[in-house]
Amino acid sequence: MTATTPPDPKKLRALLDGQHAATRDRVREWLSVPGNGAVADDLPTEEHRARVLAWATELATEGDTAMGYPVQYGGQDAVGRSVAGFETLAYGDLSLLVKCGVQFGLFGGAVLHLGTAKHHEKYLWKIAKLQLPGCFAMTETGHGSNVQALRTTATYDPQAQEFVVHTPDDDARKDYIGGAARDGRLAAVFAQLIVGGESRGVHALLVPIRDHDGNVLPGVRIEDCGAKLGLDGVDNGRIWFDHVRVPRDALLDRYASVAPEGTYSSAIENPTRRFFTMLGTLIQGRVSVCGASIYATKVALDIAIRRGLTRRQFGPPGGPEAVLLDYRTHQRRLLPALAATYALHFAQDRLRAHLHEVFSHAGNADDRRRRELETLAAGLKAVATWHATETIQSCREACGGAGYLKANRFAALKADTDVFTTFEGDNTVLLQLCAKNLLTDSRDQFGELDPLGMAQFVAGQVIGVVAERTAARGLLARLADGLIPGRDDGAELLQRSTQLQLLRWRQRHILAGAARRLKGGIDAGRDPFEVLVDCQDHVVATARAWVDLVVLEAFADAVERCDDPALKAVLDRLCSLHALHRIEDERGWYQEHGRLTPTRSKAVIKHVNALCALVRDDAELLIDAFAVPTAALADAEPVAEADREARLERERRDRSPQPA
Repeated sequence: MTATTPPDPKKLRALLDGQHAATRDRVREWLSVPGNGAVADDLPTEEHRARVLAWATELATEGDTAMGYPVQYGGQDAVGRSVAGFETLAYGDLSLLVKCGVQFGLFGGAVLHLGTAKHHEKYLWKIAKLQLPGCFAMTETGHGSNVQALRTTATYDPQAQEFVVHTPDDDARKDYIGGAARDGRLAAVFAQLIVGGESRGVHALLVPIRDHDGNVLPGVRIEDCGAKLGLDGVDNGRIWFDHVRVPRDALLDRYASVAPEGTYSSAIENPTRRFFTMLGTLIQGRVSVCGASIYATKVALDIAIRRGLTRRQFGPPGGPEAVLLDYRTHQRRLLPALAATYALHFAQDRLRAHLHEVFSHAGNADDRRRRELETLAAGLKAVATWHATETIQSCREACGGAGYLKANRFAALKADTDVFTTFEGDNTVLLQLCAKNLLTDSRDQFGELDPLGMAQFVAGQVIGVVAERTAARGLLARLADGLIPGRDDGAELLQRSTQLQLLRWRQRHILAGAARRLKGGIDAGRDPFEVLVDCQDHVVATARAWVDLVVLEAFADAVERCDDPALKAVLDRLCSLHALHRIEDERGWYQEHGRLTPTRSKAVIKHVNALCALVRDDAELLIDAFAVPTAALADAEPVAEADREARLERERRDRSPQPA
């Protein structure tokens, strides 16, 4: 290959799809069938829900929804592949994606990871085939993030050898539960387990809520949540339990069990550690939502950039009008977001592989690897879902009035992805979890998401270790932390090592600063909770800076792994655009902390503009590699009608058998 050989979009697509290319292509092929996964505009809610259930049932029948389950229960022991397929479904109707996530990920995942063989043998096959629709009943009206404080109770009756599940008041009702309003027949209910008059903390039980014919069972009350901002094809509902009795075997007892006579036992003695070990097994949902948000963002960028490459407005006097993407302001709107989407894609690859390692049945991950997975999932999910919300809005604006039409998908993309910022964990809370794990190597003594647990953590000794390590830096080390050497034109800013150095220094500086503030407040005798509240913004900034570094490292690694010179050059400048745009966003911080002179800070802007001009020429290649099925865009093509037939022909050609 010569240096002038143009980049091959198929090779770039193969690089993006990675080891799960066949699974992603299978999803694309299904979405390419007219009607499959098509976004519904103004479809009545009941019809939309029925359509989504029919799609999910079809996918389940074909064996595409339970790849992460063990082979003996209809799966393939392929956790990473399962997540890759789920992510790709985000090219279509996101109600289908969430419906599948609830049924096969949350509900099925609770049975798989919290249950034992008796539950697996009885339920997993039926769950995998959607013969047993279910729901994941954790959130309550009064408690969302603070799972440890849920108020639904499950009291053991040793004489009857049954648990009595009860909702004490409306604040304790299960709320926003996917699958509850229409289809669910069995619920994984998270409740305070009471045995022998003693509370044993939150545990999960399987509680029937409807019979086979769909009738609500005695003692169970269900309401539809009503109209939502989006995801109309998902039947979210509220559930109350009035002293509903379930057999002793209904307890998902992987981590704790209750003997017939009422003896509670667990291999994990510490109740807090037991609780977070249980929750940690359910992290696949968080990883999946992260990936889905990235793929939904790709759809928005596909539409908006194609619009920018074909729509013409204004131009030089007497000359033809220029296409929108030739304008720097339009490039600034879309191309840094495109670069960030690529960066997040490669970071998600790393997260998905980590998930597979920890949860594959062949893996033997230790507690540290599990904590690392938890930290990465929390931080990346927050950043990726916020990125989706911001980018989809920018893409809508970039398409002008055409982008405001429902046919062009932005209405559905905005409405359906908005909940991702709070679904599977509120983003701000997740960043606090991420920061807490960064600031300590042990979490057994504190709570995951509650402020009290965080305050207790503040008082721990590990923060002291971080702070003392920072305070021990000598004068020479401090001098070495000065300005990055280089010319005032900022040429070295295009070097990957310089980009990584800047983000790495920022991450370490913010982490150490947060540790010093937290420890200083505690050492001064202040209340730990008040110290935490005062430092909360600093704690969140610690997590965000770390995620920025991890994402850039993942992108840089992907560039280095690329063995095609032409593609490598494209990815290299795209990576630089992402890195320098992040540095540009924090120019004030870098100047305040003496890392950039004003002159070199201005050079960052100059380089971002220059890179936007270069990436503009790569833009079509970069979105072609997403391979968003044309059929999945439904009627979105009015924003790029000229490209429609060419795309359809390209997709037909790609699916046709190739000559030997």
